[in-house]
Amino acid sequence: MKLSAQLTALRKETRRLTAVERARRCCDLAMQLEKAGEYEAACEALSEFWPKRDGPLNLNDLDEDTRAEVLLRVGGLAGWLGSTDQTEGTQETAKDLITQSIDLFQHLGLSERVTEARADLALCYWREGSYDEARATLVEALDSLGERDSDLRALLLIRAGIVEARNQQLHEAMRFYNEAAPLLDRSEDHALKGTFHNGYGSVFQRLATPENREDYLDRALMEYTAASFHFELAGNSRFLARVENNLGYLFFTIGKYDEAHKHLDRARHLFFSLNDAGAVAQVDDTRARTLLAEGRVAEAERVARYAVRTLEKGDEQAVLAEALTTHGVALARLGDHSAARRLLQRAIEVAETTGDPEGAGRAKVSIIEELSGQTPAAQLVSIYKSAVELLRQSQDPSTNKRLIGCSQKLIEAWEGGRIEDYVEGQAVQELSWSAFKRSVKKAEKAVLAHALREAEGSVTGGCAFAWLQTSSKLDFDHKHPAQGLAQDAFEDPKTQTPHLLAA
Repeated sequence: MKLSAQLTALRKETRRLTAVERARRCCDLAMQLEKAGEYEAACEALSEFWPKRDGPLNLNDLDEDTRAEVLLRVGGLAGWLGSTDQTEGTQETAKDLITQSIDLFQHLGLSERVTEARADLALCYWREGSYDEARATLVEALDSLGERDSDLRALLLIRAGIVEARNQQLHEAMRFYNEAAPLLDRSEDHALKGTFHNGYGSVFQRLATPENREDYLDRALMEYTAASFHFELAGNSRFLARVENNLGYLFFTIGKYDEAHKHLDRARHLFFSLNDAGAVAQVDDTRARTLLAEGRVAEAERVARYAVRTLEKGDEQAVLAEALTTHGVALARLGDHSAARRLLQRAIEVAETTGDPEGAGRAKVSIIEELSGQTPAAQLVSIYKSAVELLRQSQDPSTNKRLIGCSQKLIEAWEGGRIEDYVEGQAVQELSWSAFKRSVKKAEKAVLAHALREAEGSVTGGCAFAWLQTSSKLDFDHKHPAQGLAQDAFEDPKTQTPHLLAA
């Protein structure tokens, strides 16, 4: 049945019902439409009780149970609409409405409804980039649900996986998806299954590309294919577009740029037809990264600029930080170093403010990668040490590779004699060779220790061994700041212990 027909039928069916009965029917249809990605239609279904998006709800003549249902449904939709429209303050509004529903459900002793509401609340935190809050909310929800096998438990596990994947905790994300997998075998919810396969595929993709793991890439493609299949059955073209964006990102990371652009074209067309400005901006960020990889820097800068302009209007601060980083890199490669530094510094501040240390760390790494020639060596050391600390918990294998590459930039800075008498504008004593070596050595050992713990002889092991291969060629007696770093890391017994769209 077409959406207009569904809404007309709803009005006819509810004409002679009580306010409570009408609200129940409206919430049920709104939930179905939300699962199909039809957020505008879902709002229309709730229009009697939510007449204006920026106005108060009409909860007159509703009992407490029904008021809680309406609050939850409106809160969930407000969060989705805030993401699509990129309207500032909507995630806070959504959180407030959902929290009110939780309070009512708790008062009524409806524990399962409390759990469902927490699942939506966690999604609002995730959109903002408040990953610790999202994680804590989901842990509380899972604990309250117990070991019951259900679609609700699968949903919580999938959303936990989405949070951990965005926060670069890839092994944790994989654990949640593996736990959810058997629950999906018994589910008939195609939207839920599509969300699972899309998120699962993104984790395989992130683990695969830095190490060229073809088996993981094949698995990612298989999961994305399954996601598309289920989203088609669910009638959710919005989430189909998310899969297309992820496929575009996958092909960009393996250097198949023509194929990447084809998928990104499809994703952008679908999102544009749905007036989903936030998702269009995220596709543009992926496009800009692809263009940068192709060396089409001027085009990349223009596309990245548009993405930033859109994302600045909304609440998704972690996504904004990523887009700012992409734009900063493009400007650096165009030679506008001062503007690039301003954008990258802003990306750091946005990520840190929202509680996203990974995003801040990646922006700092980009400063070293792109602006090392315009940055005093002493300042580079400070940035590097800070980046290592921010990225210490990352389980993304590409992060370790980038940090190891940055240490080479520091070596080049030292050998080039670019040692200034200041760090970040503050006068300091000239940085001595021994102090420089100690600073880099301490940070590098932390990177290697983390890489080895995560590797356990597998995926990310190449990061540590790549550094070993490099450092083994250096003169360990007197010349390089890499002196003894890899050797010390292996001699330390502690080290011997082993821009994607989520649906």
